[in-house]
Amino acid sequence: MRSVLPSLLVLTAALSACGGGGNPLDNPATITNTSADAGQKLSFAYYQKCVNPILLELLPIAGTAVTNTCAAGGCHDVNTGSGGALRINPRAAEVVIGPTPDVAALRLSEMYRNFRSAQAQVVFAEPAASRLITKPLVRGVLHGGGRVFLDENDPKARTLIYWMSHPVPQGLDEFSAPAPASCAG
Repeated sequence: MRSVLPSLLVLTAALSACGGGGNPLDNPATITNTSADAGQKLSFAYYQKCVNPILLELLPIAGTAVTNTCAAGGCHDVNTGSGGALRINPRAAEVVIGPTPDVAALRLSEMYRNFRSAQAQVVFAEPAASRLITKPLVRGVLHGGGRVFLDENDPKARTLIYWMSHPVPQGLDEFSAPAPASCAG
């Protein structure tokens, strides 16, 4: 024990010199993380019309005869899914966004919960690096559901990328953008 004590004291002194004192193995008192999305929001109307249907659609798993939906019970279903942070209620009803929407009521809907869960998977600065793309492409990350899109040129992948790369203008809420006439892809 006596031979270890001097080494431990030297190590502690060296570590505290690096961290400015205090417990060198502790977290810093203040951590500042800049917001990755700078307050950006994506279009709820576009999500509801174009993105949510992709998550409910029966999709083939590349290289197999298997088809499944992202919102399936063993995948991303809000109640029984085991597929990470993305949680989808496949029974979420479409909501009507009127000219003067009741924002509070919209935010309580199951469709809005689906929207928020999907938006949480978005990297605003680089949509192609978002989990909504990297997982179904199995690009640098494992996906229990296998490879769903062959590449970014898949029309469904392009629809997802379009949604992620077209946020609502700064200062507007997610209900400000009108529903699209058709889905990009």
